[in-house]
Amino acid sequence: MIPRLRAAGITAVFFALTILLMPVQWLFLKLRLPAARTFPHFYHRIVAALFGIHITVVGKQVRGEGVLLVANHTSWADIIIFSAVAPISFVAKSEVARWPFFGTLARLQRTVFVDRARRTATGQTRDAIKGRLLEGDALVLFPEGTSHTGNTVLPFKSALLGAAEATLANGRHVQVQPVSAAFTGVHGLPMGRENRPFFAWYGDMEMVPHLWEALLAGPLDVVVQFHEPFSLDMMDRKELARRAEEVVRIGQAAANAGRH
Repeated sequence: MIPRLRAAGITAVFFALTILLMPVQWLFLKLRLPAARTFPHFYHRIVAALFGIHITVVGKQVRGEGVLLVANHTSWADIIIFSAVAPISFVAKSEVARWPFFGTLARLQRTVFVDRARRTATGQTRDAIKGRLLEGDALVLFPEGTSHTGNTVLPFKSALLGAAEATLANGRHVQVQPVSAAFTGVHGLPMGRENRPFFAWYGDMEMVPHLWEALLAGPLDVVVQFHEPFSLDMMDRKELARRAEEVVRIGQAAANAGRH
């Protein structure tokens, strides 16, 4: 009974808080204020604390210029986790924009939506991402192309790294920084494979029921590690995808093993 009361209370506070703050972010966007970049970070720090998501950060994010962050993707919780760590936006599939409620949240966070079914939209999307990077934004891309169990890292698709071709004002390609995220514990105890499905969201799982099960499961420990950046100044796109994938896989495995 207590876990259900806890989960119900968290859910009620989450929706009340979100509905209250959504107009604030909308106003920041409408007025084109700098706070439109940072307010989602403030909001997700509150949500992470509310949900009991305890985040350990290793390493440092590239600052002072636009950066493409490439990360493994396990769950809807990744949005909360990465946003709580730093002021960022996401690159997401176009279907997300049409999701009830959560699609609105994605738009308010200035998400760049990619229509993978239309080849004619590829150039427009690449230009939109390049523009945001030139403005100094940090964009998170999930090059696995889908979420999964979180027990390993899927191959990174080099086609999704087209934004890495963006050239900054100094003539260099934008930096691509690998970031690994590992769900390492629940209730302060090491998380085994048997507990990961409570938090990993993939396949045909429904979001709201899965969110409820995650809240019932209890507080979550996560390790986020920022690794050394790469760029196309050093290698071609396929090599960049391969090396970023390798770094993220090693980082996740080390965190899952308690080495971070």
